[in-house]
Amino acid sequence: MNKIIIQGIKFDEKSSYEKGPRLAPPIIREVLNCGSANMYTENLITIENEAIEDKGDFEISDYFDIEKITKKHLKSGAKILSLGGDHSITFPIIKAHHEKYPKLDILHIDAHCDLYNDYEGDSYSHACPFARIMENGFAVKLVQVGIRTLNPHQAEQADKFKVEIHQMKDLDLNKIPKFKNPLYISLDMDGFDPAYAPGVSHHEPGGLTSRQVINLIQSIDTEVIGADIVEYNPPKDFQKMTAFLAAKMMKEILGKML
Repeated sequence: MNKIIIQGIKFDEKSSYEKGPRLAPPIIREVLNCGSANMYTENLITIENEAIEDKGDFEISDYFDIEKITKKHLKSGAKILSLGGDHSITFPIIKAHHEKYPKLDILHIDAHCDLYNDYEGDSYSHACPFARIMENGFAVKLVQVGIRTLNPHQAEQADKFKVEIHQMKDLDLNKIPKFKNPLYISLDMDGFDPAYAPGVSHHEPGGLTSRQVINLIQSIDTEVIGADIVEYNPPKDFQKMTAFLAAKMMKEILGKML
């Protein structure tokens, strides 16, 4: 059985609008373990499993320490689930994966493409990780689901990098492709409609339902080698609704990784 390491990345220095996601990892863990729900996925896989090791939370002072931490955990032969953190953490995490997985597909669930060449003068902003990933050739295929904030620059970037975008305005989940390569899932909590996930920095109406995202994750039929759950912003949450959704998604993604 695959070993899985959970790492909490407490970093939101590259958030453009509101800080707060660095506080998320311990709160997601807390609600996961609070006794409100059991530890089974909907497909009856338990995450109370000795193959899963939680390495706890990492305070990040230097951005590229994220890559070092991830590389160290990959060296043990494990798959990695990262709890963020803002979306900028995905680039150094994927950079660390590139050596082990030179051919990687990414499923990116988000309201935003995060394809800016740079944002507010920062090429590593949380608005840029997928531009950095694609220009470095760290993914063969990038499929984005839930997008509802396209602008001309990001549309150009998507064309340049041959990104497959499934916008909310004409979403058909049956048209999401089958993945051929090892798959990495990057789940931004603002991909969900704010009704389901109020605890995010950027409220973008017209988003995915929790059921749609769960069904999408459950429908994956290729090996999931890693994932991140990012952009949960606890100070903006309501009665920990978003934390409980993040914990549910954590269970379902871990079930897939197992």
